[in-house]
Amino acid sequence: MKRVVIIGSGNVATSLAHGLVAHCQVAQIYSRTLNHAQALAHDIGCPNATDELKALIPDADAYIIAVRDDAIADVIATTPDNGALWLHTSGSKPIDLFANHRSRYGVLWPMQSFSREMIVPLDEVHFFAEASDDATLADLMALGHLMSRHVVEADSNKRRQLHIASVFSCNFANHMWTLANEVLDEAELPFEALLPLIRTTVDKLDRLSPAQSQTGPAIRHDNRVIDSHLATLHGDKRELYRLISQSIMNHYPLDDHAQ
Repeated sequence: MKRVVIIGSGNVATSLAHGLVAHCQVAQIYSRTLNHAQALAHDIGCPNATDELKALIPDADAYIIAVRDDAIADVIATTPDNGALWLHTSGSKPIDLFANHRSRYGVLWPMQSFSREMIVPLDEVHFFAEASDDATLADLMALGHLMSRHVVEADSNKRRQLHIASVFSCNFANHMWTLANEVLDEAELPFEALLPLIRTTVDKLDRLSPAQSQTGPAIRHDNRVIDSHLATLHGDKRELYRLISQSIMNHYPLDDHAQ
Protein backbone atom coordinates (compact mmCIF):
# COMPACT_ATOMS: atom_id res chain seq x y z
CA MET A 1 0.00 0.00 0.00
CA LYS A 2 2.41 2.66 -1.22
CA ARG A 3 -0.13 5.18 -2.55
CA VAL A 4 -3.50 5.86 -0.97
CA VAL A 5 -6.36 8.18 -1.96
CA ILE A 6 -8.72 9.37 0.76
CA ILE A 7 -12.21 10.23 -0.39
CA GLY A 8 -13.58 12.53 2.27
CA SER A 9 -12.31 15.28 4.54
CA GLY A 10 -14.53 14.98 7.61
CA ASN A 11 -14.08 13.49 11.06
CA VAL A 12 -13.02 9.96 10.09
CA ALA A 13 -11.07 10.97 6.99
CA THR A 14 -9.03 13.52 8.96
CA SER A 15 -7.83 11.05 11.59
CA LEU A 16 -7.15 8.34 8.98
CA ALA A 17 -5.13 10.77 6.86
CA HIS A 18 -2.99 11.74 9.83
CA GLY A 19 -2.61 8.09 10.81
CA LEU A 20 -1.55 6.92 7.35
CA VAL A 21 0.76 9.70 6.24
CA ALA A 22 3.66 8.42 8.36
CA HIS A 23 3.49 4.97 6.74
CA CYS A 24 2.56 5.50 3.09
CA GLN A 25 2.00 8.24 0.56
CA VAL A 26 -1.41 9.86 0.81
CA ALA A 27 -1.45 10.85 -2.83
CA GLN A 28 -4.76 12.72 -2.99
CA ILE A 29 -7.60 14.06 -0.86
CA TYR A 30 -11.10 14.42 -2.26
CA SER A 31 -13.96 16.44 -0.78
CA ARG A 32 -17.14 17.88 -2.24
CA THR A 33 -15.90 21.19 -0.81
CA LEU A 34 -12.55 22.05 -2.35
CA ASN A 35 -11.24 24.20 0.49
CA HIS A 36 -11.89 21.32 2.92
CA ALA A 37 -9.87 18.97 0.72
CA GLN A 38 -7.13 21.56 0.39
CA ALA A 39 -7.01 22.21 4.15
CA LEU A 40 -6.61 18.52 5.01
CA ALA A 41 -4.10 18.01 2.20
CA HIS A 42 -2.07 20.96 3.49
CA ASP A 43 -2.14 19.63 7.07
CA ILE A 44 -0.60 16.29 6.08
CA GLY A 45 1.64 17.51 3.25
CA CYS A 46 -0.39 15.93 0.45
CA PRO A 47 0.27 17.56 -2.96
CA ASN A 48 -3.13 16.90 -4.53
CA ALA A 49 -6.63 17.97 -3.51
CA THR A 50 -9.77 17.85 -5.62
CA ASP A 51 -13.53 18.28 -5.45
CA GLU A 52 -14.20 16.19 -8.56
CA LEU A 53 -14.54 12.42 -8.40
CA LYS A 54 -13.68 12.18 -12.10
CA ALA A 55 -10.32 13.77 -11.25
CA LEU A 56 -9.25 10.99 -8.87
CA ILE A 57 -5.80 9.72 -9.76
CA PRO A 58 -6.11 6.31 -11.48
CA ASP A 59 -3.02 4.52 -10.17
CA ALA A 60 -3.26 4.46 -6.36
CA ASP A 61 -3.02 1.17 -4.49
CA ALA A 62 -6.04 1.84 -2.27
CA TYR A 63 -9.03 4.18 -2.26
CA ILE A 64 -10.54 4.84 1.16
CA ILE A 65 -14.13 6.10 1.10
CA ALA A 66 -14.64 8.02 4.34
CA VAL A 67 -17.79 10.02 3.66
CA ARG A 68 -21.30 10.12 5.15
CA ASP A 69 -22.99 6.72 5.13
CA ASP A 70 -25.67 7.89 2.72
CA ALA A 71 -23.05 9.12 0.23
CA ILE A 72 -20.98 5.91 -0.02
CA ALA A 73 -23.11 4.25 -2.70
CA ASP A 74 -23.00 7.37 -4.89
CA VAL A 75 -19.20 7.49 -4.70
CA ILE A 76 -18.95 3.83 -5.68
CA ALA A 77 -21.45 4.19 -8.55
CA THR A 78 -19.75 7.26 -10.05
CA THR A 79 -16.14 6.04 -9.98
CA PRO A 80 -14.60 3.29 -12.16
CA ASP A 81 -13.12 -0.03 -11.12
CA ASN A 82 -9.40 0.33 -11.74
CA GLY A 83 -8.35 -2.94 -10.10
CA ALA A 84 -7.13 -1.24 -6.93
CA LEU A 85 -8.37 -1.99 -3.41
CA TRP A 86 -11.50 0.03 -2.63
CA LEU A 87 -12.93 0.21 0.87
CA HIS A 88 -15.37 2.13 2.97
CA THR A 89 -15.07 2.91 6.67
CA SER A 90 -18.67 2.62 7.88
CA GLY A 91 -19.74 0.47 10.79
CA SER A 92 -23.37 0.29 9.67
CA LYS A 93 -23.15 -0.10 5.87
CA PRO A 94 -22.63 -3.59 4.40
CA ILE A 95 -19.80 -4.70 2.14
CA ASP A 96 -22.40 -5.48 -0.54
CA LEU A 97 -22.44 -1.82 -1.59
CA PHE A 98 -19.40 -2.70 -3.72
CA ALA A 99 -20.93 -5.79 -5.35
CA ASN A 100 -20.96 -5.61 -9.18
CA HIS A 101 -18.98 -2.36 -9.01
CA ARG A 102 -15.51 -3.46 -7.89
CA SER A 103 -13.31 -6.52 -8.27
CA ARG A 104 -11.34 -5.97 -5.02
CA TYR A 105 -13.14 -4.33 -2.14
CA GLY A 106 -13.73 -4.34 1.57
CA VAL A 107 -14.59 -2.52 4.76
CA LEU A 108 -12.18 -1.20 7.38
CA TRP A 109 -14.16 0.33 10.24
CA PRO A 110 -12.37 2.10 13.10
CA MET A 111 -14.64 1.80 16.14
CA GLN A 112 -13.99 5.21 17.60
CA SER A 113 -15.65 8.59 17.98
CA PHE A 114 -13.86 11.09 15.73
CA SER A 115 -13.88 14.88 15.54
CA ARG A 116 -12.11 16.88 12.86
CA GLU A 117 -10.98 19.36 15.52
CA MET A 118 -9.20 16.68 17.58
CA ILE A 119 -6.94 14.16 15.86
CA VAL A 120 -7.38 10.74 17.50
CA PRO A 121 -4.23 8.57 17.81
CA LEU A 122 -5.08 5.33 16.03
CA ASP A 123 -2.60 2.86 17.49
CA GLU A 124 -5.05 1.65 20.19
CA VAL A 125 -8.22 1.97 18.09
CA HIS A 126 -9.82 -1.35 17.14
CA PHE A 127 -10.36 -1.72 13.38
CA PHE A 128 -12.80 -4.29 11.99
CA ALA A 129 -12.18 -5.64 8.50
CA GLU A 130 -14.13 -7.52 5.84
CA ALA A 131 -13.11 -8.16 2.25
CA SER A 132 -14.27 -9.64 -1.03
CA ASP A 133 -11.73 -12.51 -0.93
CA ASP A 134 -8.86 -13.84 1.16
CA ALA A 135 -6.08 -12.08 -0.79
CA THR A 136 -7.89 -8.74 -0.54
CA LEU A 137 -8.48 -9.34 3.17
CA ALA A 138 -4.73 -9.81 3.67
CA ASP A 139 -4.07 -6.47 1.96
CA LEU A 140 -6.81 -4.79 3.97
CA MET A 141 -5.48 -6.16 7.26
CA ALA A 142 -1.99 -4.96 6.33
CA LEU A 143 -3.37 -1.48 5.65
CA GLY A 144 -5.12 -1.49 9.01
CA HIS A 145 -1.95 -2.59 10.79
CA LEU A 146 -0.16 0.48 9.44
CA MET A 147 -2.38 2.49 11.78
CA SER A 148 -3.28 0.19 14.67
CA ARG A 149 -2.17 -2.90 16.57
CA HIS A 150 -5.79 -4.04 16.75
CA VAL A 151 -7.23 -5.20 13.42
CA VAL A 152 -9.86 -7.95 13.54
CA GLU A 153 -11.89 -9.65 10.82
CA ALA A 154 -15.63 -9.02 11.26
CA ASP A 155 -18.39 -9.47 8.69
CA SER A 156 -21.28 -7.07 8.16
CA ASN A 157 -23.50 -8.80 10.75
CA LYS A 158 -20.81 -8.61 13.43
CA ARG A 159 -20.12 -4.98 12.57
CA ARG A 160 -23.81 -4.21 12.98
CA GLN A 161 -23.70 -5.63 16.53
CA LEU A 162 -20.50 -3.73 17.24
CA HIS A 163 -22.10 -0.54 15.95
CA ILE A 164 -25.13 -1.00 18.20
CA ALA A 165 -22.81 -1.56 21.16
CA SER A 166 -20.83 1.57 20.30
CA VAL A 167 -24.03 3.64 20.11
CA PHE A 168 -25.03 2.47 23.60
CA SER A 169 -21.56 2.99 25.09
CA CYS A 170 -20.60 6.25 23.36
CA ASN A 171 -23.48 8.15 21.74
CA PHE A 172 -26.09 7.36 24.37
CA ALA A 173 -23.61 7.88 27.21
CA ASN A 174 -22.66 11.28 25.80
CA HIS A 175 -26.34 12.23 25.58
CA MET A 176 -26.74 11.28 29.24
CA TRP A 177 -23.91 13.69 30.04
CA THR A 178 -25.69 16.38 28.01
CA LEU A 179 -28.84 15.87 30.05
CA ALA A 180 -26.82 15.84 33.28
CA ASN A 181 -25.29 19.15 32.23
CA GLU A 182 -28.78 20.61 31.75
CA VAL A 183 -29.85 19.40 35.19
CA LEU A 184 -26.82 21.09 36.72
CA ASP A 185 -27.40 24.27 34.71
CA GLU A 186 -30.87 24.53 36.25
CA ALA A 187 -29.22 24.45 39.68
CA GLU A 188 -26.44 26.83 38.55
CA LEU A 189 -23.82 24.16 39.20
CA PRO A 190 -20.81 23.37 36.98
CA PHE A 191 -20.60 20.21 34.87
CA GLU A 192 -16.93 19.96 35.88
CA ALA A 193 -18.12 18.68 39.27
CA LEU A 194 -19.09 15.41 37.54
CA LEU A 195 -15.79 14.84 35.74
CA PRO A 196 -14.02 12.93 38.57
CA LEU A 197 -17.08 10.65 38.86
CA ILE A 198 -17.20 10.05 35.10
CA ARG A 199 -13.46 9.34 34.92
CA THR A 200 -13.61 6.92 37.84
CA THR A 201 -16.59 5.13 36.29
CA VAL A 202 -14.67 4.63 33.03
CA ASP A 203 -11.36 3.76 34.74
CA LYS A 204 -13.04 0.96 36.70
CA LEU A 205 -13.72 -0.84 33.42
CA ASP A 206 -10.02 -1.71 33.20
CA ARG A 207 -10.51 -4.01 36.18
CA LEU A 208 -14.22 -4.79 36.39
CA SER A 209 -16.96 -5.69 33.93
CA PRO A 210 -19.73 -3.12 33.41
CA ALA A 211 -22.10 -5.38 35.37
CA GLN A 212 -19.67 -5.51 38.29
CA SER A 213 -19.26 -1.73 38.22
CA GLN A 214 -22.95 -0.85 38.45
CA THR A 215 -23.92 1.31 41.43
CA GLY A 216 -26.76 3.69 42.27
CA PRO A 217 -30.30 3.67 43.60
CA ALA A 218 -31.74 1.39 40.88
CA ILE A 219 -29.41 -1.56 41.61
CA ARG A 220 -30.40 -1.19 45.28
CA HIS A 221 -34.08 -1.02 44.27
CA ASP A 222 -34.26 2.17 46.32
CA ASN A 223 -37.67 3.32 45.12
CA ARG A 224 -37.81 6.16 47.62
CA VAL A 225 -34.80 7.86 46.03
CA ILE A 226 -35.94 7.00 42.50
CA ASP A 227 -39.41 8.46 43.11
CA SER A 228 -37.95 11.66 44.59
CA HIS A 229 -35.78 12.09 41.49
CA LEU A 230 -38.70 11.39 39.16
CA ALA A 231 -40.76 14.04 40.99
CA THR A 232 -38.07 16.60 40.19
CA LEU A 233 -37.67 15.73 36.51
CA HIS A 234 -39.92 16.53 33.55
CA GLY A 235 -40.37 15.50 29.93
CA ASP A 236 -37.73 13.32 28.26
CA LYS A 237 -35.45 13.39 31.30
CA ARG A 238 -38.18 11.97 33.52
CA GLU A 239 -39.09 9.21 31.06
CA LEU A 240 -35.45 8.26 30.39
CA TYR A 241 -34.69 8.16 34.12
CA ARG A 242 -37.70 5.89 34.69
CA LEU A 243 -36.90 3.55 31.77
CA ILE A 244 -33.20 3.22 32.57
CA SER A 245 -33.87 2.71 36.28
CA GLN A 246 -36.35 -0.03 35.43
CA SER A 247 -33.86 -1.64 33.04
CA ILE A 248 -31.21 -1.69 35.78
CA MET A 249 -33.66 -3.24 38.25
CA ASN A 250 -34.60 -5.87 35.65
CA HIS A 251 -30.91 -6.74 35.21
CA TYR A 252 -30.34 -6.96 38.97
CA PRO A 253 -33.35 -8.58 40.72
CA LEU A 254 -33.46 -7.61 44.36
CA ASP A 255 -33.04 -11.19 45.63
CA ASP A 256 -29.97 -11.76 43.44
CA HIS A 257 -28.40 -8.48 44.50
CA ALA A 258 -29.10 -9.23 48.17
CA GLN A 259 -27.04 -12.41 47.85
